[in-house]
Amino acid sequence: MTATTKRPTSRDRERTRQAIIAATGQLLQERGMRFSLADVATVAEVSKSGLLYHFSNREALLVAVVDHAIARFRDEVMEHTDISENRAGKLLRGYVRALCGGSEDAIRTFAPSTHWAGIEEVPEVAELLRADAEWWRAAFLKDGLPAARTHAVRFAAEGLAAALAFDVAYVTQEELVMTRAALLELAEP
Repeated sequence: MTATTKRPTSRDRERTRQAIIAATGQLLQERGMRFSLADVATVAEVSKSGLLYHFSNREALLVAVVDHAIARFRDEVMEHTDISENRAGKLLRGYVRALCGGSEDAIRTFAPSTHWAGIEEVPEVAELLRADAEWWRAAFLKDGLPAARTHAVRFAAEGLAAALAFDVAYVTQEELVMTRAALLELAEP
């Protein structure tokens, strides 16, 4: 290629796929399930045929979006898990850190919005969600803390994340810091 020859302005496959997934996530946040594949293509800045090259139908696209969200959430929790902590509750503490103000992405992913209601009606999505719930149950069981305490801390962190996701005025920054510290303390052996 000479200095005067321009490279074509095209995306590679994975970037295009990720743009489509991101556009679908954005539309789910804004409109819930009320969007078309044409809407996704427009937001992703791809042709509808380009979208269909990557995802054969709406259900396949929704499965990919949920699968991506699950993986992203797990990654966020793992990034907030201190692997140098060699004691029980390490994963639970990472979960609390990610959901209680440590990661905007984890908060958005965990508590996307009520607009996502109905997505679990897609059978493959429902199965992904069931498998993810089982994965977390098994991971927390292996984390070494009593199940009742793990559940209490986990569900409290999830409730706080939901409040933060919806920008509820009932949770002040001071309350967030105090609650996060208390949950982290409860997540100690």
